[in-house]
Amino acid sequence: MKFQNRASEDAYDGKLLVLIIYDIIDNNNRNRLAKYLKGYGVRVQKSAFEAYLDKKRRTRLIDGLHRFVKERDSIRIYILDREREIITLGEEKDWESEDILII
Repeated sequence: MKFQNRASEDAYDGKLLVLIIYDIIDNNNRNRLAKYLKGYGVRVQKSAFEAYLDKKRRTRLIDGLHRFVKERDSIRIYILDREREIITLGEEKDWESEDILII
């Protein structure tokens, strides 16, 4: 298996790796969200998409996500660069009491 570290903005002409993960309860809404996300990146798991986006497309993506979040839904956006910004839309879960391992 070959691994490439692509988090550097310099290597991709201003584009950063964005990971979008979601927990959407309603099947129709979840399917609409998946279709929306396919316009930006690729599905890497059932509820996870990756995309390399410049700042303008990242902003457009995030602005468009708000319409998919209903009560008890959650969307998390990880912008993987040197600053590791994490944006949560919807229900915020308390993960402090759980062991979390990021590989």
